[in-house]
Order: sequence, then structure tokens, then C-alpha cells
Amino acid sequence: MKLLKFKIEKGQEVMKVLEEELKKENIQEGAIVSVIGAVDECSISNMPKSDATKGIVTEYKEPFELSGNGDIREGKPHIHCILSNENGKAIAGHLHWAKVETWYVAIYVIV
Repeated sequence: MKLLKFKIEKGQEVMKVLEEELKKENIQEGAIVSVIGAVDECSISNMPKSDATKGIVTEYKEPFELSGNGDIREGKPHIHCILSNENGKAIAGHLHWAKVETWYVAIYVIV
């Protein structure tokens, strides 16, 4: 087992950078044990109770604290996250994309 750290810097998009790094390292399977940081905008999805096979995708154009975890399947990251805004309101879901402009995001992966 090996623990890897990927850091997403200002001006980068979380999922894109992570996918590129996984490809560079030839990682096909693994556990995303921690996602921590802050993002400036993002998109997540949740399942409607009427049909769990569908997704409700929502975009947010505001800064959030971010934490999460997930897995890597066939070289693709799958992250579930919790986001908290300026009022302390928390939302959660499947992360589609997230832009980092102010701080950074660190992702720890076990392969």
C-alpha cells in the first residue's frame, strides 16, 4: 500500500487535475481517503427520491470549505463531498467539478 498526495493549486480544477495525475501515475484503482481544502465554485449532484438512477446537478458560484472521500475506478476519480458556505450551511453530493482560485485542495489517495 502506498499513500499519495495530490495538491490542486490556484487556477486549477480539482477533478481535471486529479484525473491527469492518476493517468500520469498509471493508477487504475484506489481509495480517496481524504479531500480537504476550499473551492470558489463547483458542481455536485444528488439523486431524486423518485428515481435514484437519475442525478440532479447543481452549480454553485460561491466559495466553500470542502471535505470528502471516494474511490478510483478504471482510472477515474469518484468523490462524494461536503461543502460549507459563509453561513455554515452544509450541502453534500457527488462532485462533478470544482475550481480553486483562492486557496488549495489536497487529495490523499491509497493505492
